[in-house]
Amino acid sequence: MNDTNVPSAQESKWLLLIPQLPPKPDYLRVKLRRRIQKIGAVAVRNAVYVLPNKGDALEDFMWLRAELKEDGADAIICAADIVAGATDEEIMKLFGHESATTTEEFTGRTWVTRAGVFIDRIASAWLIRRFIDHTPTFKFVSPTGYRPQDDELRFDMYDGEYTHQGDRCTFEVLLERFSLSDPALAAIGEIVHDIDLKDAKFNRAETAGVQSVVTGIANKYPDDADRVANGSGVFDALYSELAK
Repeated sequence: MNDTNVPSAQESKWLLLIPQLPPKPDYLRVKLRRRIQKIGAVAVRNAVYVLPNKGDALEDFMWLRAELKEDGADAIICAADIVAGATDEEIMKLFGHESATTTEEFTGRTWVTRAGVFIDRIASAWLIRRFIDHTPTFKFVSPTGYRPQDDELRFDMYDGEYTHQGDRCTFEVLLERFSLSDPALAAIGEIVHDIDLKDAKFNRAETAGVQSVVTGIANKYPDDADRVANGSGVFDALYSELAK
C-alpha cells in the first residue's frame, strides 16, 4: 500500500476515519458498515469512525480507504488528541470500556425522533416504553434543523444520544447502552436490524412477516403516534412468542 497522504499519528490518542461516499451505489454503505465492524471501529458521530491509536489501527484505516477508492469513494483519515463533541471517557464507553447506562434516571422523559417513523423508530419507541422509561413522552420532529431542549433525549436521528453506531441500528444500540440482555429482545434486534439496514445479516425466519405487518401499519396510519401505538402491539406479541 503506497499513499503519500498518510497522517503523522505518532503521539495522538485517536484515529478518525471520515468516509466520502457517492449517493450510489447503495451497496457501498453496507460494505463500509461490515468493514468498520470487522476492524472494530465505532461511530462517534454520523459517518465519523474512531479507533484508539495503537497497534495496527492506522494500517487498518489505510487499507479501508484504499478499498473505498477502488470502489469510486474515498475517506479522510485524521490523527487527534481531542475529538470535538465527545470526551475520551465517552469514546471509551462506546468500545464497551464503561458500564452501560441504567434505567433509574429515565422516568417520564421526552424522547425525540424523526417524523415518518418506520421499523427502527417504532421498535425503539416500544423498547423505551416497555423496558426503559414506563412513562415517556414521544415527540416527532423534522429530521433537520431541530434544536433539542435540555431535558430531551433523541433517538434514531442525527447527532442523537441513541442512534446508529457502526453497523448497529438504534434498537441494538439501546439494548447495549441499557444492559438489556434478554435473548428475546436480542432476537427482535436482529429482525429490526435486517429490515432497517437491508443487509440480511441475521436472516431470521420472522423478518419478512414483521416487515410486511409494519409496512401495513405505516401505510394505514400517517400519524406517527398511531404508528407507534399499533406497532407496539406487534412487538408485544412478537416478544411474547420469542420469550417462550
